[in-house]
Amino acid sequence: MSKVEQALKAANETRALRIGSGILNDVAGLFKEQFAGRKAVVVADVTTYRVAGERVEKELRNANIELLPSFIFTDSDLYAEYSYVDRLVESLKVHDAIPVAVGSGTINDLTKLASHLVGRRYMCVATAASMDGYTAFGASITANGAKQTFSCPAPQAVLADIEIIKKTPKPMTASGYADLFAKVTAGADWILADWMGVEDIDEKAWSIVQDGLHDALSNPEGAVTGDEKAVSQLIEGLMLGGFAMQWSKSSRPASGAEHQFSHLWNMEHHLNQGEHVSHGFQVSIGMLAITAFYEQVLNTPLEKLDVEACCAAWPEPEIADKVALDMFVGTDFPTIGLQETKAKYVTREQLAIQLRQLKEYWPEIRERLSKQLVPYKEVKQSLRQVGAPVEPEQIGITRKRLRETFVRAQFIRRRFTVLDLAVRTGYMEQWLDGLFGKGKIWEITD
Repeated sequence: MSKVEQALKAANETRALRIGSGILNDVAGLFKEQFAGRKAVVVADVTTYRVAGERVEKELRNANIELLPSFIFTDSDLYAEYSYVDRLVESLKVHDAIPVAVGSGTINDLTKLASHLVGRRYMCVATAASMDGYTAFGASITANGAKQTFSCPAPQAVLADIEIIKKTPKPMTASGYADLFAKVTAGADWILADWMGVEDIDEKAWSIVQDGLHDALSNPEGAVTGDEKAVSQLIEGLMLGGFAMQWSKSSRPASGAEHQFSHLWNMEHHLNQGEHVSHGFQVSIGMLAITAFYEQVLNTPLEKLDVEACCAAWPEPEIADKVALDMFVGTDFPTIGLQETKAKYVTREQLAIQLRQLKEYWPEIRERLSKQLVPYKEVKQSLRQVGAPVEPEQIGITRKRLRETFVRAQFIRRRFTVLDLAVRTGYMEQWLDGLFGKGKIWEITD
């Protein structure tokens, strides 16, 4: 049984996934199999309609499936924002057709949430290996200025034609490759959370994501130049990440501190020369930064950690709350730090238990992390080969802001990551100095 077949058995929302070369003509058969007797409506943007939407309509029509006029987003600056969900919901309310999302991240997330809000399942035709959200539980949508994950089911069926996907613009493939690579650091964060008794590893979700991960990342040049095997491995790896999230009803299997960087920058409305930065390119810098940060962690003798000193320095709840509130004064998300850090706050007694566990088992933890992580230089080389950004300035983030992001990102999610380890051990500033100090990889000179 293939990895995809095994993952489909674990999935409780997606019932069918087809990946192959030249299989777009299977779209009507897949639709009939999953939605027998139902009408269909294609949802796309101007580009994805041209790339595949017209062909999808033709295949459905030729199979005598009743089609409604396509819903096409014509906005040049379309992104996953709630006002676009509202527009699609209003259109879906006037009929009962099954949406067929033709596109990648934005189209899929908008259709996923809109379909859920009108009480309907949907189908997805993937047009790019650009992110892992196709088969994921939940939709990542910006609402009220904050990037949020809304609970909603994954598509009932997904079709990915490699012939279409391998012709995707290179930056989109590079974005997907970086998003897949982020599963390495996300896995490291889960290892930490597990060892410290914060969140146990779900072995099935772990296996779905991690078992074939390094193979899927092994040919960055092939992925971006359209090598069929490399592209197939990439899109399969991204789909598997979504299945793991379906199984666990959480993004934990595929998302760690590196994604918190991306979420924070979105919440801060970051633009690079007036343009939105793709999720994958944000994650590329976030993942590279976290990889470098982990190397600082692994070079620290935490078996000698002064647990009593860490506990003595740990703030009382009212002090921690004030710091969290002060962190985002003047933003349009002023209370998120309080909300999220309050959810993961521990007492000094609980902290002592966690840190003693860390101290006692640090040699074993360090060995497990070392096997999980890819060295910073290798990560950087692979990202460069695929065409993803490897310096923060490439996405309009200064080194000073990157350093600040390590601190601020810890406040926006309750998920335990290496950033929380840094805070609880008191090593945050020392480890950051190892990255941004004089002569270091991101030396801040101004």
